[in-house]
Order: sequence, then C-alpha cells, then structure tokens
Amino acid sequence: MSELATPSRPQRPEFRNIHALKDLPSYRLPPAGWVSILHRVSGALMFLLLPFIIWMFDTSLTSEYSFARFSAAFGVGIGFVPGWFIKLVALALIWAYLHHLIAGLRHLWMDATHAVSKAFGRNSAIVTLALSLGLTVVLGAKLFSLY
Repeated sequence: MSELATPSRPQRPEFRNIHALKDLPSYRLPPAGWVSILHRVSGALMFLLLPFIIWMFDTSLTSEYSFARFSAAFGVGIGFVPGWFIKLVALALIWAYLHHLIAGLRHLWMDATHAVSKAFGRNSAIVTLALSLGLTVVLGAKLFSLY
C-alpha cells in the first residue's frame, strides 16, 4: 500500500466561529465597506429625522412670523433645546443628505458602466468620503456663521 502524499505547503487555517470580542476589533474594513455602511446609516438618519425636516420646511414657508420663529430656533433654541443642538441636528442632516447622494451616484455609476474592480471601488469610495465630509465642513461652517 502506498502512503498518501502530504502537501508540501501548510494548509490555510479554517475558521468556524467568529469571536466577536477578539476578531472584530482587529478587522480593517476597506473604504468601500465604510461607504456602504455609512450609506445605510445616512438613509436611516434621514428617515428618522423626517419629522424635523418637515417641521423646518413648514415653519420656514408658512408666514413671515413663522420664518422669524424658525430663524430664532437656530439662534436661541426652542424651549429646553438650545440653538447649537438644533444646528448640530441640521448639520447631521446635511451630512446624511450629501453622503447618501454622493454614494448613490457612485453606485449608479458603477451599475451603468460596469466599473466593478477593486481599484475603482477603493478610489471611488475615498472620493465619496472626501467629498461628503468636505462639503459638510463647508456647509457646517456657513451654518455656524464662521464665514
């Protein structure tokens, strides 16, 4: 009888269980993964803050008095909620909209051109993150009256 040949190189380790506390903190998510997760987070944020969006739209357009109340809400606040917190919520909405829009355009571009490669996914994800964060900083500076 002949012996079975053993492979010359060691076999790859086989992982059956993922230890969440040990393995997940050391895992490095690629930029495309971050964009995908943040795309979902931004969509959920816009959905959850929809009543605030409707309130802002309604209050800003109803009358001159309601517009003055709307403007004052961002300055001094409403009730126990300070104005800076309302600005932060508006800034979160600005980021959510910009990120969701840019990431959605990225996905449409990949679908339309079939440009699905590792290099394109990485580069377009970095551009998406940079554009959404950069535009958020610029609009946030305007929101907080820095220019």
